Amino acid sequence: MSLIDFILHIDDHLIPIVNQFGGWSYLILFAIIFIETGLVVFPFLPGDSLIFAASAMAANPKYGLNIWLVYLIVAFAAIIGDSINYEIGAWSTRAGEKHSWFNKLINQNNRLAAEKFFERHGPITIVIGRFIPFIRTFVPFISGCSKMHYGKFITYNILGGLLWTGLFTIIGFFFGNIPFVKDHFSMIVIAIILVSVVPIAIVAIKKKISLKKEFH
Repeated sequence: MSLIDFILHIDDHLIPIVNQFGGWSYLILFAIIFIETGLVVFPFLPGDSLIFAASAMAANPKYGLNIWLVYLIVAFAAIIGDSINYEIGAWSTRAGEKHSWFNKLINQNNRLAAEKFFERHGPITIVIGRFIPFIRTFVPFISGCSKMHYGKFITYNILGGLLWTGLFTIIGFFFGNIPFVKDHFSMIVIAIILVSVVPIAIVAIKKKISLKKEFH
């Protein structure tokens, strides 16, 4: 089973997991979201589509998932994950040069993109970055590297975590079981990924407009 297949058909893969593990499925949800957001070397895990699929299943009584538990668990995982990622970033600044092997594990192109995005938009990037695949894994890491005050970071971290998980929980719960959505889940996942880059486009457009105004 390839990673792409798992992401695009995560609803099909999640069903046997829930049927087999029952209540332990919450721990699996927590682990995947935590690893995606908390470990900078795993930015490719399917956070958005996983929350969407789990919430859609919670809307169907036969799977036995509680929507409030789903939301609380994935939100908690996202917030704790980003906090760990922040600490990893802070550690890499203090001791990273002594451990060159660590930098080799990190996708430097994604790291550079996150750094530029962070430099342009400041702490609000922690919230916006939640909705952007790959970027959301590197933003807390960059926050730690930049020595941002943890009090400021955790405020944006909690806000972003609650908004991100809340949005996909609501969408999945209310729309995930619509026949059209179930029949075209792969296309929905692709759409989610595409829509996720909208915040970058909006901010970039605003930036260009402001620059034009400055030169005029």
